[in-house]
Amino acid sequence: MDDLLSARPLDKLAIFSGKGVQMRTFHLTWLTFFFCFFGWFGIAPLMPLVREQLHLDKGQIGNIVIASVSATILARLVIGKLCDTLGPRLTYTLLLVVGAVPVMLIGLSNSYQSFLLFRLAIGIIGASFVITQFHTSMMFAPNVVGTANAVAGGWGNLGGGIANMVMPLVAAGFVSLGYVDRANSWRLAMVVPGLILLVMAWLYYKYTQDTPRGNYADIQRESAQQPKGTFLLALRDYRTWVLALAYGACFGIEITIDNVAAVYFVDHFGATMVMAGMLAGIFGFMNIFARGLGGWVSDKAGRTYGMQGKWLLLSGLLVLEGVGIALFALAPSLPLAIAAMLGFALFLKMANGCTYSIVPFVNKQALGSVSGVVGAGGNLGAMLVGFLFKSASISYSTAFLYIGIGVAAVGGLVLLVRLVRREISEPAAEAATEAPLTLAGA
Repeated sequence: MDDLLSARPLDKLAIFSGKGVQMRTFHLTWLTFFFCFFGWFGIAPLMPLVREQLHLDKGQIGNIVIASVSATILARLVIGKLCDTLGPRLTYTLLLVVGAVPVMLIGLSNSYQSFLLFRLAIGIIGASFVITQFHTSMMFAPNVVGTANAVAGGWGNLGGGIANMVMPLVAAGFVSLGYVDRANSWRLAMVVPGLILLVMAWLYYKYTQDTPRGNYADIQRESAQQPKGTFLLALRDYRTWVLALAYGACFGIEITIDNVAAVYFVDHFGATMVMAGMLAGIFGFMNIFARGLGGWVSDKAGRTYGMQGKWLLLSGLLVLEGVGIALFALAPSLPLAIAAMLGFALFLKMANGCTYSIVPFVNKQALGSVSGVVGAGGNLGAMLVGFLFKSASISYSTAFLYIGIGVAAVGGLVLLVRLVRREISEPAAEAATEAPLTLAGA
C-alpha cells in the first residue's frame, strides 16, 4: 500500500516535510529555481557599476534589459517541449550546466557589445520556471496543484529579490578582502551564482525523478498515452493565449522591475547602490508568501466556483496590480513609492500564482507545452515593456505609468474574453478538476 501511494501524486502539500519522492522533488525544484533566478538577475543590482565602467547610456541599458528576457522566450518554448518528451529531470540538469557558463563568464565583458551578448545568453536560465511548474504539477493532485505550483514558483522567484540584496554585498566583500577594486568587483561577484548553478545541476540529477512512478526512461508508458504534437495542442486552445497575455502582464512586469528597480531608486530618489538593492530586494522578497497566496486563493475559488472562479480572480488581481503600478509611478517621495510598490507587488505575485493554478487544467497531455507557451508570454511582455525604458524621451516614472494602465487593461480583457466564451462548453477543463493530474501514464 505504501508503494502504491508513493507512486501517486500527493493530495496535500506538507511544506515542512521532505518525506517521499514528491516532497523531495518539490523542495529541490523550488530551491534550484531560486538559484536560477539568483543567477539570472545577479547582475541587475550591480548595473550602476557596469554602467560607470563600460560608459553605458540610457538606450544601451534599455537594450540590455530587453536582451536579458528575450532569449528566455524561445528557451521556454523549447524547454516546455523537452519536458513532455525528455522529462524534467534531465531537462533541468542540462539547462543548469549550459546556463552556468554565461553567468560565470559575463565578467569578461569589456564593451557594451560583449556585455549585451552575455546578458542575452544568461536569459536562457529563465526557462527553468517551465520545468519547475511542470515537475511540481507531476507530483501533486488537482486539489492542491495550484498551491504547490504557486509556492514553488514564488519561493523560486524570491531568488531575484535576494540577488538584489546580496550581490552588492558579495561584490563589496571581494573588495574588502583585497581581491579586486570596486570598479571591477561585479566581474568576480558573478562567478558565485555560476558555481552554485553547477552544484544544483548535480543535486537535481542525483536526487529527483521525473514522476512519482519513476523516470521517463524507466517506467512503462503506453504508446497511446505518449504525448504527440503537444505544441500544436497547446497553440490551438484559446486559453493558452489568454494565460500567456495575463502572464506577460504580471510576471513580465515582475522581471522588468527586477532589472530596473535598483537603477530607478538610484536615479530618481538618490539612493545608494546598497540601499537601492535592498529596496528592490523587498519587492522580490514578497514572493516568499504572495505567489503562494495567489495559488491557494485560486484553488479555493476553483473548489467553490469552478474554473470560472479562477479566471475571475485572475482578472481582478491584474486590474488591482495595474492601479498599484500607476500609483507607484506617481509617488512624489521614496516612502510613498515603497508603500505603492508593496501594494502592487502583492497583487502582481498573486496573479502569477493564480495564472499557473489554471495552466495544469488547460490540456494535461500537453502540460509542458502549455506551460512553456504561457511562460514565454511572460518574457515577451517583459521584452515589449523594456522598449519603454530605453526610450530617450520617456522617463522611468512615465514608463511605469504606461505599464500600470496597460496591465489594468489586460485584466479587463481577460474578464471580457471569459464572459464572451462563457457559453462555450469546456468539458476538458471541468473534468480536469476531478481527475488525477497525470501525463503520459506517469
